[in-house]
Amino acid sequence: QVQLVESGGGSVQAGGSLRLSCAASGLTYSTNCMGWFRQAPGKEREGVAHIDREGGTRYADSVKGRFTISKDNAKNTLYLQMNSLKPEDTAMYYCAAKWCPRSDYEPYAYGYWGRGTQVTVSS
Repeated sequence: QVQLVESGGGSVQAGGSLRLSCAASGLTYSTNCMGWFRQAPGKEREGVAHIDREGGTRYADSVKGRFTISKDNAKNTLYLQMNSLKPEDTAMYYCAAKWCPRSDYEPYAYGYWGRGTQVTVSS
């Protein structure tokens, strides 16, 4: 049984930093492809960053150069380092995992989800 538990959210002023963590259990070699998504009130859930089981990464254009996704396989933990935060980054952030052979990165491709952690950036 897969469990994903996010932590590290909070309130920060614009320009500040936060590091999100996602403790994972129950993932296999085939499902160890993970991502961070976010959803602001009234908006659709969007992909922020993704990492495959070999460590390859991809980012949404809106966060390139500011956010970094990483994974500690020994600790079964996924991270999202967020720097230079902007008010438009305010959202609930979710950790997710998918079956690796899927080549798409939309939310529907991810079968396992955490409950989310709130990030609020004030101007």
